[in-house]
Order: sequence, then C-alpha cells, then structure tokens
Amino acid sequence: MIKKELRKLYKQKRKELTKSEIENLQQNIYTQILKTDFSDSNIIHIFLSIEKQKEINTYPIIDFLVSINKTIIISKSDFTSNTLQHYVFDESTILEINNYGIPEPINAQQIDVKEIDLVFVPLLISDKQNYRVGYGKGFYDRFLSECKSNVKTIGLNFFKPIDKINDKNEFDIPLDKIIYPK
Repeated sequence: MIKKELRKLYKQKRKELTKSEIENLQQNIYTQILKTDFSDSNIIHIFLSIEKQKEINTYPIIDFLVSINKTIIISKSDFTSNTLQHYVFDESTILEINNYGIPEPINAQQIDVKEIDLVFVPLLISDKQNYRVGYGKGFYDRFLSECKSNVKTIGLNFFKPIDKINDKNEFDIPLDKIIYPK
C-alpha cells in the first residue's frame, strides 16, 4: 500500500480502538520501554500525545525517563515551514494546546537539535524495514535529517509493522527500532 492509503487506514484503526484496548496496548509498550537500556542516551526527545488522535500517552514514559535522570526535550511546531523547534521539558514548563491539539511549551529553554541523543517518533504505521507513515507533513523527516548522525530513533506504535510501504522517497529515514505491543 502507499502512504496516503496507509495513513487513512491506520487513522481509522486507531480511532476505532476502545479506551480499554488503548490502555492494554500502552501497558505492553510501557513494559518494553522499562526494559530498554538508555545508558548511552542522556538527552531524549519525546513527542507529547495528541489526545484527539488517540496517540500513546507518553507522560508515563517521560516520568520513567526523568526517574533515571534523563533530560527530556519536547517540540513546538511551526506550521508555516513544517519544522520543529526543541525545548527542555521539566517541572517548570508550562504547556499550551495548539490549534492541532498538540501540547507545546510556552516558557521553556530552547536546545540545539545536535544535542539530542535519542528521539521517540510518533507514527501511524511502520513497515518491517522500520520506515514509518506519519501524518504527512514531514515534520519528523526534516527534524531527523538535522540530528547528529548517530542519534538513535524509536518509533512507538499500537499496530504491528506491515510488510512494506510502497512509496518511500529519499526524505524517508528508517528508525532504529519500533516498539509495538507484542
């Protein structure tokens, strides 16, 4: 299938998940994250969930990472250029929901993208080669292309990877790992 079809299909599949199903899927993902070795990643970027899109709740992941002394980075979206700016997220950070339902910092310290060691990446679906389909604006493709060459990437998904995304292009960057319910 091509990205446009996959995007539509997996947005619908996610929309159809019940609250109970989401809680079970999330718990499985959280358990896997608790077993992951983060010793070589100190500055970790993570997305804040868009509730209306039924994205995984990343706050328990953030709490865990903070408990093991990691610096958390979150983004602010610029929809005129489809780019992200990155900010330190701590207990003093004030969040505001933007027009797209994305929680964003309004008082945080900006950070250079080259300082980030690991990026948790949102996605709708991925394939077995760890390529992903997102919402189609290219925010994360641009962001990841600006990161240092050895940045690690982990996609979080409720659904098992498909065999292949048929219309990958030169801007698509495969992720290092996809965590999904096993």
